[in-house]
Amino acid sequence: MKRFTMSKDQYTKEDEIKDAIKNGDLGENKEESQKNKEVEAKEEPTTEELIQAEKDKYLRLFAEFENYKKRTSKERIDLFKTASQELMTALLPIMDDFDRGLTEIKKSEDSELIKGIELINNKFKNILTQKGLTTIEVKAGDDFDAEVHDAITQIPAPTDDLKGKIIDCVEKGYKLGDKIIRHPKVVMGQA
Repeated sequence: MKRFTMSKDQYTKEDEIKDAIKNGDLGENKEESQKNKEVEAKEEPTTEELIQAEKDKYLRLFAEFENYKKRTSKERIDLFKTASQELMTALLPIMDDFDRGLTEIKKSEDSELIKGIELINNKFKNILTQKGLTTIEVKAGDDFDAEVHDAITQIPAPTDDLKGKIIDCVEKGYKLGDKIIRHPKVVMGQA
């Protein structure tokens, strides 16, 4: 047989509880435990508070998802607009060559050749325009804008009103949608 021995502390606590039951002092502990339960009940959120918290979480999650959908659809639209940027950039030198060739052909007397090349050039430009390519218009006397124009050199201004302004456009600039894919190369007048 095994003997169970209690420590002095355990024995004392059990004796105190027994004495409290005999003397009726346990009532005070009931009141304290009742107060503790009320405090615990007050600390726990009510059902309405829990429902409101879940509604708030749901609304925040829904709003976050809506923002995500808008952001991704905008990114997709931007991607479609500029998806052909690489191809357009590769075709720009060909457009320049067409323009230079057309200028030289116009010097000849063959009107049929000029009409044929103009027809091809116009079709080519119309197709690129339909795909969103636009020319950046630059004229002599326009103000220089460093965000749009690319100054390749400065020369003495022929007149005072052209100082610090564009004198000539050496190479055309192009936009694809709202994005500049090639800045126009210009000559500026020295101030």
